[in-house]
Amino acid sequence: MAWKLDGQTPAVEQALAGGSPQSVGWFRFSFTEVRWEWSEQVQRMHGYQPGTMVSPTVEQVLSHKHPDDRERVAAGIDEMIHTRQGFSTRHRIIDTRGDVHQVVVAGDQFHDENGEVVGIRGFYIDLTSEFEDDRQDVITAKVAEIAERRAAIEQAKGMLMLVYRIDDSAAFDLLKWLSQENNIKLQLLARQVTKDFVDAGETAVTSRTTFDQLLLTAHLRADNAAVRKDDSRINR
Repeated sequence: MAWKLDGQTPAVEQALAGGSPQSVGWFRFSFTEVRWEWSEQVQRMHGYQPGTMVSPTVEQVLSHKHPDDRERVAAGIDEMIHTRQGFSTRHRIIDTRGDVHQVVVAGDQFHDENGEVVGIRGFYIDLTSEFEDDRQDVITAKVAEIAERRAAIEQAKGMLMLVYRIDDSAAFDLLKWLSQENNIKLQLLARQVTKDFVDAGETAVTSRTTFDQLLLTAHLRADNAAVRKDDSRINR
């Protein structure tokens, strides 16, 4: 998939159009143009009507960070630009109305058709209205409930709901975005997300930064697993 920052609505915007419109959204950052691209959902999180703040500058992005978090986030962005590496962060933003939002922002490298790293793409999750409960008994009960879900996609959705404290629709929106952005079948991706969650154990819930990167790179491991499976069939 070639890098696009032409102001047109990409296919992934449609994937995130349903469900909880302000819970999950996507972003891209171009190293060449040093600017961001926000989905309609991320624009709304910051208090803008869709189409009015599609490509904010770094300075505009930082202007929305909570004063107590701004220095830390600015340092993270500076490191991202200089190292061209992915990142994940939890911080507060202030929208145009002055309301404070708790957000998760995670991104990974984006490549052009030649394999060159040209930017970072990832997602925003608005956690403002979600209730945090990290008690061990609650986590254990929720994991057991997820394990009972038979369908791979349902299991993966349950895990995203537990880790990020989002609802069913937002979890599905996030899975669809990852599937379309990385051109991988939704069920195959869901199975890998589930495997990564199980392998990470309690760390997936208690150290969510680890899971952020597992989620953004799940398609790479899923593709490798698919290749190995195909090879084994050929060699029979």
